[in-house]
Amino acid sequence: MEKVRRASHAAKKLSEEIEGWLRASGLTKSPHVRGVIAPTRVFLLGPSHHHYTPKCALSTATVYKTPIGDLPIDLEVIEELKASGKFELMDICVDEAEHSMEMHLPYLAKVFEGHQVKVVPILVGALKAGSEAMFKYMHYDKKHGAIHKSIEALDRMGMDIIETGNPDAFKQYLSEFDNTICGRHPISVFLHMLRNCSINIKINFLRYEQSSQCKTTRDSSVSYASAAAKIMS
Repeated sequence: MEKVRRASHAAKKLSEEIEGWLRASGLTKSPHVRGVIAPTRVFLLGPSHHHYTPKCALSTATVYKTPIGDLPIDLEVIEELKASGKFELMDICVDEAEHSMEMHLPYLAKVFEGHQVKVVPILVGALKAGSEAMFKYMHYDKKHGAIHKSIEALDRMGMDIIETGNPDAFKQYLSEFDNTICGRHPISVFLHMLRNCSINIKINFLRYEQSSQCKTTRDSSVSYASAAAKIMS
């Protein structure tokens, strides 16, 4: 029986903006392309913002809806992961309350438009003992000048470490500077995967932005960074 996860966060406006961003990029289709290697399965690792779990949780939905097209869940892989006994299940309410993976769905739906691709959503919990504070004041180093510059310097330090692919160095960075990176657990899982992968994969960050520039200790902001992991020959 079909069990649909509604698009409760990635509204139509975001989906429409994707078209605008693509047009503004100035990129065109190359006449020299003769083939495309594209996946038929995409794993989504998203941090849990609302539901506490010390494990990773699997979706119980059969399809993820987006304003520009639906993405079916790879039920075969979900069953294999369930059989391992190392995952718990999240009900549809928990699934729909979490935005971390949903905000990427319109991009996937657009990129794989016209192609048969399935998704495997995995909610990554706090994979260590003890609860973590959701909100703390960011480490501030005055030598970098304005607060937002200090935040950027700290963020870019973490980005540089992530690009090395070293999960131990990333863990040490988090322990030393306590940077409240929402995706720290999914990132750590991915870095460990790279360490145990026989293929040479290189991470490169593409863009960094802040929602606002903090100038006083009463200000707040959210940092955003995008990266691509590419298979190297």
